[in-house]
Amino acid sequence: MVSIREKIAYGLGDTASNIIFQTVMMFLLLFYTDVVGLSPAVVGTMFLAVRLIDAVTDPLMGAITDRTQSRWGQFRPYLLWLALPFAIVSILAFTTPDLSDNNKIFYAFTTYTLLMVAYTAINIPYCALGAALTTDAKERVSVQSYRFVFGMLGGVIVAAATMPMVQWLGEGDKAKGYQLTMVLMSTLGLVLFLLCFIGTKERVKSSVEQQPTYKESFKSLWQNDQWRILCLSGLFLLTGQVLKLTLAVYYVKYFLGREDLITAFLTAGVVASMVGCAIAQPLAKRVCKIKAYISLQIIAAVLCAASFFIKPDQLVLAFAAFIAWKFFLDMATPLLWAKMADTIDYGQHKTGVRVTGLVYSSIIFFIKMGIAIGGALAGWLLSYYGYQADVEQSETTKQGLLLSFSLLPALGSIIVAWLMRNYSLNDSQVLEIQGKLQHSTS
Repeated sequence: MVSIREKIAYGLGDTASNIIFQTVMMFLLLFYTDVVGLSPAVVGTMFLAVRLIDAVTDPLMGAITDRTQSRWGQFRPYLLWLALPFAIVSILAFTTPDLSDNNKIFYAFTTYTLLMVAYTAINIPYCALGAALTTDAKERVSVQSYRFVFGMLGGVIVAAATMPMVQWLGEGDKAKGYQLTMVLMSTLGLVLFLLCFIGTKERVKSSVEQQPTYKESFKSLWQNDQWRILCLSGLFLLTGQVLKLTLAVYYVKYFLGREDLITAFLTAGVVASMVGCAIAQPLAKRVCKIKAYISLQIIAAVLCAASFFIKPDQLVLAFAAFIAWKFFLDMATPLLWAKMADTIDYGQHKTGVRVTGLVYSSIIFFIKMGIAIGGALAGWLLSYYGYQADVEQSETTKQGLLLSFSLLPALGSIIVAWLMRNYSLNDSQVLEIQGKLQHSTS
């Protein structure tokens, strides 16, 4: 059993990660378009182009962590080594230097690339650490529930504090406000990563003698058909989710016409996410995780699409639809991450090779590609529908924004529900696989 204290310590690592992750999803496009002055089309292309680098860095980082041996363990040391560099790069990404337009693009591209590389280097070992805490299938859901409740706490901090801090610290200068806000946010993230490092213990270890070659590791990974399902699910899920979350600020500011409610809108959504994540564990104890996950995706798709029919003056309905969407969508999140740990056991049983870091890094790569595509689509769609910063938008732009915020993201959840029909690792099968693995190593 993993103690509550250790689950909290592990969750604090996701609070740290989400301080950056949620800031990027909610505010980076707005920062680039309305503060730095870049066109949304350029930013959208940059989001996608930088993520292509993850095709190299993600599996490489996963393979590196699978071969790491230190006195602190296999995954924990990266929290210690990379917390400070990650904090520094995060501040640089939200800094606006006085440069020409072309040099601003170059600076944004460079700092965003460094931010994503740093995020990869610290987040993949952190995610893989969750599978090293326990082998119990229900405990894995519990660990991930704690993780995402505390991860969403990072989202609450970002949603509730970012805009007020930008205004207060910047004193009318948004560029200065964003930079100083990220100084405070990154410092908090640094402390939380160190608390996660101190408060966790790795119990599930890969055999030191195993050490497969890179070729053997990737071959084993590809033979894992359940892993492939999770990769595609992560891609489509995050594409839709990030598209909606990125446009949420624009939706409130320009479609609802209530810029003063941006903070309340985002905060309400993240609080709903926290409650949804907390309910995932008792839900998983009572019903099949696979059926629950599919049902939650269908419900989320319906709620997401419902926003299309809400008028600008129907503020209560707009809030309710967004809150309900976040609640049901993120109730499914811990279930998905618990499945990742199960596919590691499945892959080891099927091929004889355990590649914890590589499984997590590769799935995270597809998740990050979904983030990239969702962010890129947001920028491209804004440009396509004629968006211009800080002016009254045309009706065409508003309707395009509404469509992009509601119906298009709903498709992501529908595709995920369809993909998960072929996922077969229920609790009984996972227990059977773990029993065979224990027997083979005893």
